[in-house]
Amino acid sequence: MVIIRQVWESLLMAIQSVTVNRLRAMLSLLGITIGIFAIIAVFTIVDSLEKNIRDSVNSLGSDVIYIEKWPWAPPEGEEFAWWKYMNRPLASLDEMEYIRDNARGAENTCFISAVGRRIEHGNNNLEGSTIFGVSDGFQNIRSFEMGSGRYFSPVEAEAGRNVVVIGDKIAQDLFQGAEPVGKYIEMLGRKVMVIGVLEKEGQSTFDVFNMDEVAILPLEFYKGFIDIKSDMANPQIWVQAKQNVAIEELTVEITQMLRSYRRLKPADEDNFALNQTSIINNQLDQLFAVLKIAGFFIGIFSIIVGGFGIANIMFVSVKERTHIIGIQKALGAKRYFILTQFLFESVMLSVAGGIIGLLIVFLGATAISLSGDFSVYLSMDNIVLGIGISSIIGLVSGIFPAWQGARMDPVVAINTSF
Repeated sequence: MVIIRQVWESLLMAIQSVTVNRLRAMLSLLGITIGIFAIIAVFTIVDSLEKNIRDSVNSLGSDVIYIEKWPWAPPEGEEFAWWKYMNRPLASLDEMEYIRDNARGAENTCFISAVGRRIEHGNNNLEGSTIFGVSDGFQNIRSFEMGSGRYFSPVEAEAGRNVVVIGDKIAQDLFQGAEPVGKYIEMLGRKVMVIGVLEKEGQSTFDVFNMDEVAILPLEFYKGFIDIKSDMANPQIWVQAKQNVAIEELTVEITQMLRSYRRLKPADEDNFALNQTSIINNQLDQLFAVLKIAGFFIGIFSIIVGGFGIANIMFVSVKERTHIIGIQKALGAKRYFILTQFLFESVMLSVAGGIIGLLIVFLGATAISLSGDFSVYLSMDNIVLGIGISSIIGLVSGIFPAWQGARMDPVVAINTSF
C-alpha cells in the first residue's frame, strides 16, 4: 500500500508539473505529435490502400482460374519471358466447352472476350467503352447486382439475341438520368436493346473488371462482329471451383486437361497461363511489406526528434526542481519515488502528444473518406501502435533525466537554487 500511495503521489506531482508549465508542455507535445502523425499517417494510408486494392482483387474471386495466353506475373525467380508468351495459342471457345463438359472440380465455366468500341444513343456517345462478349455462366462467376431490368436468359444467350446489359456509368452518360431499360443503343455497328442496368459499384482503386463502365453482350451475338480468335479480342476462359474443391486441385486438373487437349508432349512447357488472384496477392504482399518498412523509417526519425525534445525538457525540469528533490530525499523519499515522478511526467507528455497525433490522423482520414471514393481506415492496430510508440519514446526520453534526479545527494540538492 505504501508503494501504491507513493506511485499515486508521483503521478499527481507529474500532473501538477505539466499543468503549471503549460507552454513548456505544449512545446514538448509538438515534436511527438508530429512524429506520431507522420508514422501513423503513413501506416494508415498504406493499410487503406492495401485494403482497397485487395477488396478490388477479391472481387475477381479467390476460387476462380483465369485461362489466358499471358500470365499476370512470371514464375518466382524468373523473368517475364514475353517472347515465349506472345507465341502461345489463345484460349478458345472449344476449350471452354471441353473443360465445362469434363472438369469434375468445376462449378461454373464461361468464355469472355473484351474490346474497346464506341457506344451511341441519340446525340450522346462514348468512345472506347469496354464491351464484353460472354457465354452463359459469367453471371455465376462474376458477382454483381442488377440496378434495374434483368440479365439475359440462357435462351437469349444461346440464340445470340441483340440484347445488352450496361453498367451504371454508361447508363448515366448515355441516358442522362432517363430510364435505359427497353431502349436501343448502337454498338459494333448494330442496334441492341438495353434489358438491364447493373447496380453502381463505385470507382475501384485497382480497376480490374469494374462493372460500372462495361456493356455485356451474349457471346453468340458478339462473335458475329468480333473475331474472338484474335489477340485484339483478349479471349479468356474462367473456371470456378466447386465449394469442396481446393483451387490447387482444380489447377492441376485444368493443367492436365489443357495439355491433353493441346497435345503437348511430357517434356513440353505449358503454353497457357492459369492466373489466380493469389498471384496478385503475393505481389501485393511484397509491395506493401516494402512500403510499410519505408513508412516506418520515415516516421521514426520524426519521433526520435520529438523524443530528444522531451528529454531536453525533462533535464530542464529536473534542474528546476533540484531544491524540491533535496527536501523530498531529506524527508526519506526513496530513489524510485523521485524516478517515477519524472518518468510519469515524460510518459504523460509523450502519450498526450501521440493521442493528438492520432486525432489529427483520424480527422484527416474521415475527411478523405467523405470527400471521395477512396476509403481511409484508421485501424485499432495503428491506434495501439501509436500509443505504444508514444509510451516507449516517453519512457526512453525520460529515463536519463529521471535517473539523474533520483541519484542527487540531498544535502547538495537542498543547497542548490535554480
